[in-house]
Amino acid sequence: MSVVPKILLTGASGLLGREVVKLLGDSAKLHLLVRKKSSFPSDKNKISHEIDLSHKWDSDSLPKKIDIVIHLAQSKHFREFPDKAKNIFRVNVESTARLLEYAYESGAKHFVYASSGGIYGCGNQAFKENAPVVDSGKLGYYLASKYSSELLAQQYSSLMQVSILRFFFIYGGRQRKSMLLPRLVESIRSKKTINLEGESGIRINPIHVNDAAKALIASLEANGNKTFNIAGSEELSLFEICEIISRHMGISACYHRTNSHPNDLIADISAMKSQLHNPQILFQEGVKDLIF
Repeated sequence: MSVVPKILLTGASGLLGREVVKLLGDSAKLHLLVRKKSSFPSDKNKISHEIDLSHKWDSDSLPKKIDIVIHLAQSKHFREFPDKAKNIFRVNVESTARLLEYAYESGAKHFVYASSGGIYGCGNQAFKENAPVVDSGKLGYYLASKYSSELLAQQYSSLMQVSILRFFFIYGGRQRKSMLLPRLVESIRSKKTINLEGESGIRINPIHVNDAAKALIASLEANGNKTFNIAGSEELSLFEICEIISRHMGISACYHRTNSHPNDLIADISAMKSQLHNPQILFQEGVKDLIF
């Protein structure tokens, strides 16, 4: 971009948000939505706005004109339905609707929404972006909220460019301990038994946060309204993942195998590689950020 864009970014203090801010550096004027301003002290290129999307908020403090809105914020209560249904709805759906309205009223040319590959469900083949979404009755409240926001965003596609990025198993340093890969690291460290479906468990293609952020930034230059899967280039079983972690830690993993069929969740990333970014960080190296 020849002109420095003015970008509004939600979820700036999260795993992916921090990496996006770091990689953008001085190439954009960033307005960061954070729950606490101390997360990102303001400077000449970054202005922090203390807004909690899980409560009532308004856009009065936000810039009247914006070029791009990147909506990464999501509720952290993905396993707590129905107790945290209100939080999930406010952060994942209501905030998306309000940010879309803000983007339109502020003259934004591009809206980027961070969704989840989980909306495909599971299967034996890698999912392409045009694969059917799980039947709505089986999607679950959290994933339903993510898909609902995709549908809301798409309604604005005649008014601004809309990019939907479906992320699969992002990992990296300082990641929340409740997420899959940090939980596996902690289980191996504490010698807890890891359950595997079948002989090797589910297969996934995790992506290091640096590669995920580079793909997101590349999407800012893409043309047209598009949906992209964002995932890694290696398809790994849970057993393979745990064995890699075990070798790095020098601790043997303990397994319990069941007779159930593995629920694989693999992304087809052909579009990502050809139009955005080809992942460079192999799991063997990237996982060290979670361990050391």
